[in-house]
Amino acid sequence: MIEINDLCVQFGGVKPIDGLTVNLTKPVVGLIGPNGAGKTTLLNVLSGFVEPRRGWVKVNGKMMTGLPAHQRASMGLRRTFQTDQIADDLTLLENVQAISDHVKFASRADETKAILGAIDFVGLSHRIHRRGSDLSTEERHLAEIAKALIGNPELVMLDEPGAGMSETESEHLQKVIKGIPGYCKAQVFLIDHDVELISACCLETMVLDFGKLLALGPTLEVLKKPEVQQAYLGNFDDL
Repeated sequence: MIEINDLCVQFGGVKPIDGLTVNLTKPVVGLIGPNGAGKTTLLNVLSGFVEPRRGWVKVNGKMMTGLPAHQRASMGLRRTFQTDQIADDLTLLENVQAISDHVKFASRADETKAILGAIDFVGLSHRIHRRGSDLSTEERHLAEIAKALIGNPELVMLDEPGAGMSETESEHLQKVIKGIPGYCKAQVFLIDHDVELISACCLETMVLDFGKLLALGPTLEVLKKPEVQQAYLGNFDDL
């Protein structure tokens, strides 16, 4: 569970997050909002890359505010980025293995099992020895998710994992995202502009607009709200 209380982030005269208070309890939670709404800033606060001016965040009852990013990672927080962090000169296996080097395992056998299991879970076992430079956009995004599943994560934050994917590729991504809580018992916090991906994966969705909470609730109900549609300048009537 993610608990956020009176969170405020300020850069000069700009407040990308302004007095945000919310509890997110569902296994897969979505976050949407127009450009500049504060979505990535919120992920950066949760990750420990940005310290809030005021307020705090907890994950599964553990206070995160004030902890450095590496300590949050050791406590089970994982994330992907809009620009993937896949090394072109390493194989897929080596990219995922690089993450496991920072995780304590009971044995080398357990480490190998975790690496191969994460790669298989995202559907990339057939590409395990391919270099990063040979992976497609979809495969690089999936490899990023595999990296985030190493080491018993408690919260997996996905920042635009569907960017650049085709409809067929997005359907596979949906299955992967929805399967994460069952695979490793982690909560998923999903940011994406693809409303179809959000509606397919998320039981609960929050909407930010200019750093403030615009809506929170069951995904399909939230997407039907006039104020949400107005903020997006779109129409979700076909969802």
